[in-house]
Amino acid sequence: MAEFDSTDRKLIGLLQADTRPSLAEMGKEIGLSVSSTKERIGKLVDKGVITGFHAHVHAEALGLDLLAFLFVGWSDPATEKPFLARILAEPCVLECHHVTGVWNYALKVRVKNPRMLEGLLANVIKSVPGVERTETIIALSTRKETTQLPTEPPLWMAPKT
Repeated sequence: MAEFDSTDRKLIGLLQADTRPSLAEMGKEIGLSVSSTKERIGKLVDKGVITGFHAHVHAEALGLDLLAFLFVGWSDPATEKPFLARILAEPCVLECHHVTGVWNYALKVRVKNPRMLEGLLANVIKSVPGVERTETIIALSTRKETTQLPTEPPLWMAPKT
């Protein structure tokens, strides 16, 4: 893991919260000139710390009202390669995680409705030869969903005095 000074951490936090502020606004917030702020951002991109700049879109504004978590399992290791090829190409699969326990993968998906979820399961996931079982959990509501990573250790990790 790369080491960052407090200025880099503040800058990363600002960029995660909103990539629209001007370099002047961000520089003022972190105590740097516009050129120094731009240089810092460039270095963070070059190091691979910042991998892109994105707009966060409200899923329901696009009609993607159903959020589900799918667990997928198989016993034949040869299933993994075709499964990943199919899943990684599927736009409604937002996240794909190799997990421990009885499941091979956990997926986070966004679809319009239960019928679309059923289609995803039948026509995409279960159509991969070797997939033996799935479990689906539908989110009734979401209290927190973020892509912002912490830039500082949490307070509960501070040494007790």
